[in-house]
Amino acid sequence: MRVLVTGGAGFIGSHYVRKALGGAYASLAEAEVVVLDKLTYAGNEANLAPVRDDPRLRFVRGDICDPAVVSQVMAGVDLVVHFAAESHVDRSILGAADFVVTNVLGTQTLLQGAVDAGVSKFVHVSTDEVYGSIESGSWPETHPLEPNSPYSASKASSDLLARSFHRTHGLPVCITRCSNNYGPYQFPEKVIPLFVTNLMDGKKVPLYGDGLNVRDWLHVDDHCWGIQLVAESGRPGEIYNIGGGTELTNLELTERLLAAFGVGDEMVERVEDRKAHDRRYSVDITKITNELGYRPLMTFDEGLASTIEWFRSNRSWWEPLKDRAKLG
Repeated sequence: MRVLVTGGAGFIGSHYVRKALGGAYASLAEAEVVVLDKLTYAGNEANLAPVRDDPRLRFVRGDICDPAVVSQVMAGVDLVVHFAAESHVDRSILGAADFVVTNVLGTQTLLQGAVDAGVSKFVHVSTDEVYGSIESGSWPETHPLEPNSPYSASKASSDLLARSFHRTHGLPVCITRCSNNYGPYQFPEKVIPLFVTNLMDGKKVPLYGDGLNVRDWLHVDDHCWGIQLVAESGRPGEIYNIGGGTELTNLELTERLLAAFGVGDEMVERVEDRKAHDRRYSVDITKITNELGYRPLMTFDEGLASTIEWFRSNRSWWEPLKDRAKLG
């Protein structure tokens, strides 16, 4: 079996690759894993260092928008797991063009390449942000798409393309929509690694607005397990929400991080709220639970503690990234 993982040097994609090559997924025990990654600012070959010498890993540096590259890496592929995306909301507000090109055109190029290569399964990894914002309750997969940022709009567009390739060409596509991920190797522009690394360096953490925006937190290990369940048994043409089951306001998250470092509110810097900042996200995971047996296994307390410890132990990984990106 051959698996193509796009964005496999990024945060979530590299976790999936490490787990696959590490024996976590029985159906991939003998699989060859091909990673396609452009190595933009958030892609990092160091994320694959633990499996770099595995003979089943092949790394290809290339652009998902390049049909020639995509055609080359699709040859002989049975399963595509498509992680590659521009994903930071703040960057999409500053400039949307890269998000449209990568997330929309790149996904279309991959879908067409998969059709041409006769791929047996294509898992398109998306986000709960395509649903917009919800005051109460949780979104089922049938909820209308109401994205509010250029990032989420580009992902919603790619979701619709993936659905269309199933309906038009019969490509066996599944779409997953996850809540907020966290864990080791996450690029330090995201809130948890940014706050953790700032606190490690004695710097304040920037809290948007009133801090009452609510997010559901999903450890990357649970997310990748959910994706693998969909890859193995998800019904073609279907959408599956993947959530973590821990909803916190940004203020509550900040307070937990401050407590972990033994500091107080003096380390919080209130900053102007993000434009069109979605108030609350919450996904209903009934479908993936009932159909595929998914449930989050990592408690948030356990996951947050292990994530903090990972960043404490891997300063040489994150410090150059923050310096180059001028974060914190």
